[in-house]
Amino acid sequence: MQTLSKVENLFTVINETAELLSKDLQITYIEAVAETGENLFQNAILQEELSEVTIKSLQRKYDSLHIQSYDKESLRKGYQLAILKGLKDGAHPNHQMTPDTIGLFMGYLMNKFLTDNKQLSILDPAVGTGNLLTTILNYLSKETIESYGVDVDDLLIRHAYINANLQEHPINFYNQDSLERLLIDPVDAVVCDLPVGYYPNDVEAARYELKSDEGYSYSHHLFMEQSLNHTKEEGYLFFIVPNSLFETKEAPKLNEYLRSNAIIQAFVKLPASLFKDERHGKSILVLQKKGEHTVAPKQALLADLPKFSNKQAMNSMMKQMDDWFKENKK
Repeated sequence: MQTLSKVENLFTVINETAELLSKDLQITYIEAVAETGENLFQNAILQEELSEVTIKSLQRKYDSLHIQSYDKESLRKGYQLAILKGLKDGAHPNHQMTPDTIGLFMGYLMNKFLTDNKQLSILDPAVGTGNLLTTILNYLSKETIESYGVDVDDLLIRHAYINANLQEHPINFYNQDSLERLLIDPVDAVVCDLPVGYYPNDVEAARYELKSDEGYSYSHHLFMEQSLNHTKEEGYLFFIVPNSLFETKEAPKLNEYLRSNAIIQAFVKLPASLFKDERHGKSILVLQKKGEHTVAPKQALLADLPKFSNKQAMNSMMKQMDDWFKENKK
């Protein structure tokens, strides 16, 4: 008989207990995943209105897990699989999780650009379920990291909070519209899978330089400006952006704003195979906020990544990128 991996075992327990809670409490599966995640973290069954049969079934499944033996990445992946199942039906595109391969590659880029930072503060202004942020936190090798996550969706941020608790990441979460005023001091780095679309709040959009001259403003442009406002001078920003970012009618204004406030350090096109439709393809844009000592690279790091599964092509690309860092990050 095949033995389940730790990730599969954790997903199985979360999935089965979430289905029990969903049925007994008459809540959605994705809400029940949050309930069972909280139970796992607190090591207790917190729901008081459950039937005796459900309580016994839950306890038996939780007892089989030995969660203290799990490492951070196994906890993240097992919980992520349950959230993915819950979000699969009719999820809005901005509720889709950032694939792990992109999160790991972002972690690699952050390590390269922030190599001198022993201590680090990070903000994700569209944190969602916290999967991208915790993937990066599990990858980074820093002594101290202070993290902040903001999201307007109360269910998603509840999952982010539980996700962080299970992995023992002390992240500060804010449940609010990320484009309203944030009570967060400037950070060393921003990481964000930018929510693409239009921002419906014209009153709030009016505060931004990147507001549209007519009609609704692009939310992803406003997120970039808000992020730069909350980054320290010479700090870095790592955005997942649409490939067409610099090709829209608002692109000239965005270009002018970025030229005034930041240096483009890198633009890395992600493999088309990661996206169902090539028109929805994305890239990683790395900016550095201008400061007294910022120096632009001789040439920005421009790369078109092959499939992550093509090891030979990826090794060749990583060597080219390492050469760029040796040349530009002395």
